[in-house]
Amino acid sequence: MDTRKLKYFLAVVDHDGFNRAAEHLLIAQPSLSQTIASLEKELGVPLFHRIGRRAVLSEAGKELIGPARLVMRDLDAAQSAVQSLRGIRSGRLDIITMPSPGIEPLTSMIAAFAKVYPAVRLNVSAAFTPEEVIESVRNGSTEIGLAGSPTPILVPGVQVLELEKQPLILIVNPQADVFGAEQTAIQREDLGGQRIIASQRGSLMRWLVDDALAHGVEVEIVVEVAHRTSILPLVLAGVGHAVMPASWAPTAHKAGLRTMLIEPVSHLDVAVLSRKDNLTPAAQAFLKVAAEHTERTNSQSNQ
Repeated sequence: MDTRKLKYFLAVVDHDGFNRAAEHLLIAQPSLSQTIASLEKELGVPLFHRIGRRAVLSEAGKELIGPARLVMRDLDAAQSAVQSLRGIRSGRLDIITMPSPGIEPLTSMIAAFAKVYPAVRLNVSAAFTPEEVIESVRNGSTEIGLAGSPTPILVPGVQVLELEKQPLILIVNPQADVFGAEQTAIQREDLGGQRIIASQRGSLMRWLVDDALAHGVEVEIVVEVAHRTSILPLVLAGVGHAVMPASWAPTAHKAGLRTMLIEPVSHLDVAVLSRKDNLTPAAQAFLKVAAEHTERTNSQSNQ
């Protein structure tokens, strides 16, 4: 088995079929099919079930994805390690992030990283749960992951660097601002009678709303949003208030919205995740940027 065959296998997986994978690889589709057939012969099992024009992963194919990604990632790490003797001049870094950490601190860290390593291309994909981030880092799909959780993330075999704690805030609907002009914080009970734009179940923000409901606070969930890019436009349109982590505050303020701390305070623990070894130089450099961010955050909080 050679890495070219694994590369072609992953291309079929990532591009959802042989035709698109062949176009991406700039090879003829029959050549790709022959290479996959050769790989299946070496392994002694089918990797895909051919159903009409579709190629559906077999159980063996599903099992191969993780190890294949790790092999390709380790090959990239080996190549990058040699190239690093000349400095990090190019390359690609794959990152996965949940929505709120993807606003901050990821934006600040990417800005700092890009200033020092402008030739490294960053590819940022999306996840909605810590489990998705953990799995992506573990199976080698990405090298760096940003996750937010109600409690500190502890994962065997994965390096976890705690970045910051983001308190939950209320982004105030300007058309229903019944709070005092000088008021900077509210109690959860103050959400009673308010129309709320809520995140999907499983998020800390939705937990706070559900917890208020469970304690008799009459909150009306007017919209449940999975794609959080819709939240600020909905608040601006007067649909309702939104409960979000403090990372959203700067963007909300720029949009002319005001925010208020929700007491008692609940925090989103934000951390960066990575494999413990065989990281590319670009990933190692990004972790240094993340560590510097943590140091700045801690020093500012202690002032």
